[in-house]
Amino acid sequence: MFDLYDLIRNIQKRPAMYLGKATIANLRTFIAGYSFARRQMQISQTSQEQEFSGFQTWIQQKYNVAYNQTWDQIILFFSKDENTAFEEFFKLFDEFTQTDSISKQQENVQHFPVL
Repeated sequence: MFDLYDLIRNIQKRPAMYLGKATIANLRTFIAGYSFARRQMQISQTSQEQEFSGFQTWIQQKYNVAYNQTWDQIILFFSKDENTAFEEFFKLFDEFTQTDSISKQQENVQHFPVL
């Protein structure tokens, strides 16, 4: 079974297979549908899904945007076109997952006393 991040990476490799037309709006809709279906099936959120729920806030902070737009709209606004926005999502996603991974490692270090 794929986890959310594997699914996103598979979409990056073969976007037409998952989205039809490779647009950032279709990607956000797909991810929202995936999350909705899991909730409807009463499947608990995975740690990755919980982590990804912070992507919206992270994007707003990264672009210094306070208004209420979805992450796909923000990325599209700061991109030259839809194709660029779609590609930019995956760069930002990688940065987000790396940043979150580093934050978790730092939290773990803080929880262990130095001997």
